[in-house]
Amino acid sequence: MSSSLLPLALTLTSFPSTNTQIISKRAFNTRTISTHGFKVSCNGATHDHNNQFILPEPQRQVILPNVDRRNLLVGLGGLYTTANLPAALADPITTPDITSICKDAGSGIRDPEAIVRSTKCCPPSLGKTIKPFVFPTENTVRMRWPAHKGTQEQVEKYKRAIQAMRDLPDDHPHSFVSQAKIHCAYCNGGYTQVASGFPEIDIQIHNSWLFFPFHRWYLYFFERILGNLINDPTFALPFWKWDEPAGMPIPEMFIPKNTSGIPNPLYNVYRDATHVQKRLLDLDYDNVEKDISNQAQIECNLTTVYRDLIRNGADTLSFFGGKYSAGSSPVENGDKSVGSVEVGTHTAVHRWLGDSTRVNREDLGNFYSAGYDPLFYVHHSNIDRMWKLWKDFGFPGNVEPTDNDWLNASYVFYDENQDLVRVYNKDSVDLDKLNYNFIENPNDILRWRKARPAKRSKRLQVAPTEEAQTVEQLKFPVSLDKILKVRVKRPAVNRTEAQKVRENEVLLIKGIRFDCDKFVKFEVYVNDNLEDGVTATPCDPEYVGGFAQIPHNDVKRSLMSNGARFGLTEALEDTNSEGEEYATVTLVPKVGCEDLTIAQITIELVPRLLT
Repeated sequence: MSSSLLPLALTLTSFPSTNTQIISKRAFNTRTISTHGFKVSCNGATHDHNNQFILPEPQRQVILPNVDRRNLLVGLGGLYTTANLPAALADPITTPDITSICKDAGSGIRDPEAIVRSTKCCPPSLGKTIKPFVFPTENTVRMRWPAHKGTQEQVEKYKRAIQAMRDLPDDHPHSFVSQAKIHCAYCNGGYTQVASGFPEIDIQIHNSWLFFPFHRWYLYFFERILGNLINDPTFALPFWKWDEPAGMPIPEMFIPKNTSGIPNPLYNVYRDATHVQKRLLDLDYDNVEKDISNQAQIECNLTTVYRDLIRNGADTLSFFGGKYSAGSSPVENGDKSVGSVEVGTHTAVHRWLGDSTRVNREDLGNFYSAGYDPLFYVHHSNIDRMWKLWKDFGFPGNVEPTDNDWLNASYVFYDENQDLVRVYNKDSVDLDKLNYNFIENPNDILRWRKARPAKRSKRLQVAPTEEAQTVEQLKFPVSLDKILKVRVKRPAVNRTEAQKVRENEVLLIKGIRFDCDKFVKFEVYVNDNLEDGVTATPCDPEYVGGFAQIPHNDVKRSLMSNGARFGLTEALEDTNSEGEEYATVTLVPKVGCEDLTIAQITIELVPRLLT
């Protein structure tokens, strides 16, 4: 093989290889055409056969043994590690052939001895090669319907389709068990980034900008498979419309164990019995039952949805989540922040429904088992609708990421014809091309759009004090084993409306490290300077949101690092503090925060529009 394939500056004798590295197509393009397309693959071990060049899929593999990636990066002008890998050298997350490169799920399970579902989550292999995705060509549009308003015909059709899926052998790619295992494999360590040159780094589709597009594709195929099973090309999924008061209770069709003496295919035994009886969701659930009336819970839920989509989702990354590219660990991924809906209503519903009597909180309270509850799919159908609603608002900043590492991230699924297909994020953004949509009543006003918390009465406020330390006075990382109150300097005060349209003021909490084998949540309040006897709640303007995580660690205890972003522009207006130089930030640990630490707290101006 010609040596012209290597950069001229490559040094083959420098430094032993100890870290995982990657050189992308784009990086090579800037140096030499001869090296176009190559990545470097090794698992950080010292075995020679692991130090190889491989061409990315679908090109054939070309191997150059004994080429150390660290040496190669020195040849490119610097020594890089996975910790400081520059963005220019990143590539999109690429799922490998899911039927040939898959391993048992090994993460997110607090007590392996107490599991109720299998961790063998690899899909069956039918010996097929991966095909490129082709948009559907049928003329009919599948119209997803609100679960609480389904007609008898819609409900019975949905039950019949789920039963047909349950009747298939477990090892069939369309069986209910195989479909449930998809979530486990993608979320609990079934696949690695081997297709990108990182065989030792897992793929995790939560806690980053992969969250929305992955689940959209997951439901897209799930829906079409169900329709195919009952030979109905118009079949559409219901969605749990928990953003509307009438839709907040668990939909009736999921409740009974039997109907007319026949087992209900939508029933699941692993749900929190107390909440099944109560039925009315708490969209800001923190493991504690709120002592409030149903009407107060409904109003608080509406405010929570408003906060997720409007206040905390005012720019692309705040809504979708932080960047996550090849070479990034699920524990230490790129931008290290979770999207507003994912960290908010999404996680709350998962945790609220998981069986609190089970150590691992099956089914919905743990990623590895969530897909076994039929409620998972209607919950995520509404999560998918949240993306559409957010985009349809047309607000500045409500656009999908334009970064290549988001557009060309890809996953592999079995389609309704049992063919393996590769799909890309860029093809998920247009529902018209995917031939499905959501039934919306044009006369139905989205009540949560008007659920902005009422402005705080000045007579209930007291002047802010300087007793709390500033962030400059704190020694980071700081523990959150008790309430933390800190003053944070703002980048600007009394901004004009035009300035607020261009840039959103955002509170960033970075480097949140926590024990990720358990549920974690803390709440965040800003400028809760209230007189004695008045306490801010999640329904009030001082509450800007919470950080919550479902378990998804290695079986052994480990610490995960992530971050959160909270919009302050409206919160400062509603707490009468727009003119104050400092914002008082209060973090309140709720559950699982005994070992939690925070590395940085800052307030920044974030452009709403991508540039």
